[in-house]
Amino acid sequence: MVIIIKSLAHKIIVDADACPVKSEIITVGRQFNVEVLIVASFDHRMAPATEGVTVIQVDRSDQSVDLYIANRISKGDILVTQDYGLATIGLAKGAITLSNRGQLYRDETIDFMLERRHELAKQRRNGKYARGSGPKPFTDEDRNYFLQSMTKVLISLQENKSV
Repeated sequence: MVIIIKSLAHKIIVDADACPVKSEIITVGRQFNVEVLIVASFDHRMAPATEGVTVIQVDRSDQSVDLYIANRISKGDILVTQDYGLATIGLAKGAITLSNRGQLYRDETIDFMLERRHELAKQRRNGKYARGSGPKPFTDEDRNYFLQSMTKVLISLQENKSV
């Protein structure tokens, strides 16, 4: 017996270029009967689309994925991205926005995150802040936290509660 749960989310949109939780998003999207839109550049090999999952590949230019998503996201969608700029656009359009590690972006915190990113970039350009090796490695704990966060968001939408 299959139980179909209708969610209030229109769709889950994934900034897939560097997303380590694509399969988890597809799985939870199916569990909650929410369409998944995966967007990546042609530089990334993507699995083919399946039922409930649309895969879009855009050109290789720097902001192509972000522009594609920004032009299609709307209120009630769920956006998964690690890009603060794209997260800001998603929030402005009324989307619920999560990082790949399950952090919920909020209007109250995104300005600070953008400002911090800008300050660190300025320091790196001026040689005051050593270049790091990038983000910390993605762990099973990160994956589990993401799944918990995404499930919590979808349950809240299903129960018609604010996130």
